[in-house]
Order: sequence, then structure tokens, then C-alpha cells
Amino acid sequence: TPPLPPPENGFREVACTSRCTRRHSVSEPHRQANSPLLHRRLLRPLVRGTFNGSTRLVVCLSLQIHCSSHSTQHRDTPNNNSSIPFAFSPENRKRVDGIIAKYPTQYKKAAVIPLLDLGQRQHGFTSISVMNEVARILEMPPMRVYEVATFYTMFNRKPVGKYFLQVCTTTPCLLGGCGASVILETVKKHLGLEVGQTSEDGKFTLVEVECAAACVNAPVIAVNDDYYEDLTPETTIKLLDALKRDAPPKPGPMSGRLTCEPAGGFTTLLGEPPEPGFRVRTDL
Repeated sequence: TPPLPPPENGFREVACTSRCTRRHSVSEPHRQANSPLLHRRLLRPLVRGTFNGSTRLVVCLSLQIHCSSHSTQHRDTPNNNSSIPFAFSPENRKRVDGIIAKYPTQYKKAAVIPLLDLGQRQHGFTSISVMNEVARILEMPPMRVYEVATFYTMFNRKPVGKYFLQVCTTTPCLLGGCGASVILETVKKHLGLEVGQTSEDGKFTLVEVECAAACVNAPVIAVNDDYYEDLTPETTIKLLDALKRDAPPKPGPMSGRLTCEPAGGFTTLLGEPPEPGFRVRTDL
């Protein structure tokens, strides 16, 4: 990446985050624009841009932040281009009709998310052809469908493996149990994969995700639609070996506890609750 030009009038040189060694020009009145949070949420897809009409912001390309910025753009590839036909199977076409029937006729475009999800489940990922077919069925401009598909990270814009491993690395999972960083390193070492890679046999794809919403059972890995929780390095390896044999274990906590109940068992409310002592109706 070529070096930045000298700072212009009204700009100062700052580092974008504590992990970055590059220097960037940010307008003095807008120091908050230098926050890592803004960096992650607003500027991932950008190289240069404007903020509040005057502030020049430069995204640091030296930061290795695992995100879905690639999903905001499309480049034709041999397995993802508009010349590849896609149509819902007869069985899924019935599902399409059932989904659309839930919405008023004039608002059938509201079915765009469930139809994209159905297309991804059939095709394996949300290709440009899947999006175009959804746009045709819902009588929407294709760009409106592209906007939805590129906004939600659950729509995979590239092919993924048979077992899509989504390791949660948000704060509760980093702090819970042995920590998500240990689980992630265990997966990487056991499968020989880096984040964002797919195994040569097409069986595994590994990614990091933000908050799986199962914080009480941290650390957590989502495998396709199923959650495996309360993980340790040992149970993670057992899980991966089972997936290699195409024998996925029962989803849920790998520690033996039931859902999110206390690991040590109940300590209060051990019996049936007492009767209220009165009845609202005599026949109850």
C-alpha cells in the first residue's frame, strides 16, 4: 500500500488503533472519528471517504480484522456468476408459495429474507443467481435484494464447507470457561485451517462470529444451525472428530448439564410450589 500524502491543512496524523503502526490523517475537530468502534462498524468496505462533509478518514489496510467486508461486493467467479441458472426445487417452490402467502399481496417483498435463506439452504450459499431468482419471484429490483443479502452476515456470499464452524469470540465467550481464543486455536490446530479458510475436502469452513447469543453457555461454536456449548479443548476435539465421521453429536452443552441450568444442580426451589390457597373458579 503506498504511503499517505502529507497531512493537509486542518488535519493531524494519528494512529487508528493501538494495534496499528501506520499513521492516518484525521480532522482535529472530529477526534471521535478515530475510534476503533467506528473503524470496525462503518469503514470496513472503504478505502477513503468523507465524514460529516469534511473529515478525511482512511481505513487502515494493515489491520487484520476478521469481518464480512467481502460480502458487500460481487466479482464473477466460475461458481458464482449470473450465467449459472438457479431455480427452486419443486418441494422448495411449495415452501416459497407458503412463505409469500403469509404477507399481503402488495407487501410480498417482505419475504425477501426467508426466501434468500431457503435459496441458500438449497444452493449451499447465496450466489448472485439465487438473489436474482428471489428478485424475479418477488418482483423486486435486483439491487434491493443485493442490499439485503450483503447486509446480513448469515447469508454466505461464498461457498462454505459441509460443516460451517462459527466460533463466537465476543467478550462473554472470551471470558467464559477456558476462553474462546483457546477454542479457536484448538480448531485451527486440529483442522489445519486459518480463519476464513475451507478444508481441501470441502468438509469444514472456519470463521469467527460476533455473539452467538448463548453467553451463559460460553464458549460456543455454531455448526451450521446447531450450537455446541460449554466447550473445552478436549470436547472441541471430540466434536471435530465426530464431524469428520459425519456423526455429529447431540447439540447443546458438552459439559453434561441440561441447557443453561446450574452445573452444580439446583440449590433452591427443589419441590413443587405450594398451592395458592384459593380458587378463582369453583370448577378448577
